[in-house]
Amino acid sequence: MLRCTASKTDNGNVAETDPERCMRHHFVDTISHPLYKCNSKMVLLARCEGRCNQTSRSEPVISFSSILKQPFRSTCHCCRPHTSKLKAVRLRCTGGARVTATYRYILSCNCEECS
Repeated sequence: MLRCTASKTDNGNVAETDPERCMRHHFVDTISHPLYKCNSKMVLLARCEGRCNQTSRSEPVISFSSILKQPFRSTCHCCRPHTSKLKAVRLRCTGGARVTATYRYILSCNCEECS
């Protein structure tokens, strides 16, 4: 199911001051190992959230086949990560063991065509 929304100005573009435009939002979360007894760590994460100014569209596909597996071609733009970097956090566990958790930290967000 494709679902896109847009917040438009009179000329059809998302206003730069629109608080719901596609942008990066920071939040704090706790990383802990699901099996081992390790110390948890609080980390700063980021997510992409918001609206894109492109409108969604669906149009029929013309085919000479009797079976139309995909009768419509749809386009939609979604708020997604554009650039990110790999980060790692080491947790200290019982018995002196250490485990490393990795994740992608989002640096910037963009409106991109949904797949």
